[in-house]
Amino acid sequence: MSQDRSDSATSSDAAPATMGSLIGAVALYTAARLVLVVVLAAIIFFAGKLFGVDVPILVAAVFGVLIALPLGMVAFKSMRLRVNDQIARIDADRAARHADLQSRLRGEEK
Repeated sequence: MSQDRSDSATSSDAAPATMGSLIGAVALYTAARLVLVVVLAAIIFFAGKLFGVDVPILVAAVFGVLIALPLGMVAFKSMRLRVNDQIARIDADRAARHADLQSRLRGEEK
């Protein structure tokens, strides 16, 4: 329950979500996840070299992706929650505009 209150406080205190801010947040989250994959693949590749094992770069990249999937969910939780919050606020705004348009088309007054 305390998490629900903190999430609602975050969404009401933050600046209004726009498509530009959503695109920026998604780009930042995506870039962070891609950097994590590259770093993990490099660690796997060079750790293999360190131990005298020739690890193909494609194999290192595949294992980097597999390891980065759950690790990125945990490591970048705040970014993911920010993206989810912005999507929810944009969707709520769109739904409110749609409802307003529908009521005006029916001839209802505010």
